Amino acid sequence: MKKTIVVLTGAGVSAESGIATFRGSGGLWNGYSIEDVATPQGWHANPEMVLEFYNERRKDAAKAEPNAAHRALAKLEKAYDVQVITQNVDDLHERGGSTNVLHLHGILRQVRSTTHPNLVYDIGDKAIKLGDTCEKGGQLRPHIVWFGEAVPMIERAVRIASKADIFIVIGTSLVVYPAASLIHYVPKFAPKYLVDPNIGGVDGVSNLTIFQKKATEGVTELVDKLLGEV
Repeated sequence: MKKTIVVLTGAGVSAESGIATFRGSGGLWNGYSIEDVATPQGWHANPEMVLEFYNERRKDAAKAEPNAAHRALAKLEKAYDVQVITQNVDDLHERGGSTNVLHLHGILRQVRSTTHPNLVYDIGDKAIKLGDTCEKGGQLRPHIVWFGEAVPMIERAVRIASKADIFIVIGTSLVVYPAASLIHYVPKFAPKYLVDPNIGGVDGVSNLTIFQKKATEGVTELVDKLLGEV
């Protein structure tokens, strides 16, 4: 039976594909503040601006290409049962070849109804505007978990993390909750790896090996190591 590798990824993986990160850009996304474009309050204050912001991000994500880290993770599926849990809202893991990807914070290519949240639509890189509605008349909004909203997929992510034989964290600082809590649900004696230039949030984590490198370099090195152990 294949061992299970659970991978938690953050913005550092997508950054090397040219997708801007919020925490690495002075608290702004392309000149927009987090309060204006990534909170329910921002949506209610100016939905047109919020829609335009995500239309731009959707286009940027569609143009981006998977990098060496995305492709290396996909290679692990040759020898392991690989479950990717990502905080990223792009689809670069899927386009890089990973087949089991859980999006904790939603995904740019999907929109949902504001009146019937279970009505979710895949629109690719298309734009949406005020007046675009679901079949029941509700305005469409990005299928993104904004700051201040619940993270519906966190319980499923906890269940996945708790079954890890090996746990890998890539491109995230482990200080943003609830995603940062997942490492504490991993079995104590499971090997854990962290790939990120900036190390934080790892106090008290057992069996941890750190690759203090960018994702493309560190993940490629780690994947070669893990495939060599099978």
